Amino acid sequence: MPVESAAPERARELRDNYDDILRQVDEAAARRTEGPQPRLVAVSKYKPASDILALYEHGVRHFGENYPQELEGKAKDLPSDIAWHFIGALQSNKAKLLAAIPNLFAVETLTSVKAANHLHNALSSAPSPRSAPLNVFLQVNTSGEEQKSGLPALSPSTPSGELVDLALHVVQKCPTLRLKGLMTIGSFEASTSGERNPDFERLKESREALVAALRERAGVDAVRALEADGGLELSMGMSNDFAEAIEQGSTNVRVGSSIFGARPPKA
Repeated sequence: MPVESAAPERARELRDNYDDILRQVDEAAARRTEGPQPRLVAVSKYKPASDILALYEHGVRHFGENYPQELEGKAKDLPSDIAWHFIGALQSNKAKLLAAIPNLFAVETLTSVKAANHLHNALSSAPSPRSAPLNVFLQVNTSGEEQKSGLPALSPSTPSGELVDLALHVVQKCPTLRLKGLMTIGSFEASTSGERNPDFERLKESREALVAALRERAGVDAVRALEADGGLELSMGMSNDFAEAIEQGSTNVRVGSSIFGARPPKA
């Protein structure tokens, strides 16, 4: 079904908002001493396809969605070269639906071997195989909040655990998946304190500990393969804290309301 174009005023508003966020991304990246240019993912959940199309026509390609059915519908109606990021809670029974989206760039919320197996099996049995493995980020609960999803963080003093086990499983048992990086959602308090965010530091520590564990348990070649692909990314930072996240090493930020405006409440 063809997607209607956004009203000119709305398209201009979206372009201006996106450009303002992109400018802040560039400025934050310039303030750090190393690391690749961060990827800006425009989080479009609950927003109409016309909004996404307006930004697509402005050159934007990376969009994030929280709900599989909403993502599936938008992916069918919008251009096939959009790189979709699934950033919602990953339920195993939705793996087949997500695996069927050919331009799904990444699942950023993998937290279990069961879900990894469901994704791998769905991709393995798909009638049209993907040209490259599906990128996955492992979600880490860096704040320790009970209401947050994610695996416990690693540190030099705790270099083993569920995060290492899941990473090993993806690397060794799921050839249709590519371990792309780690993702976290910082606590609201840490994200709005104006101080250096300890949740982002924990994600960086987790990456370092995970790479060391993979080198020991999966072998040097496995780590070299990750490094050849640019190394493990850090997906951290949203509308409230993306600039600080970039300064602390984020390579992938997820910004929604600052681009699209406030969202309606979920029905």
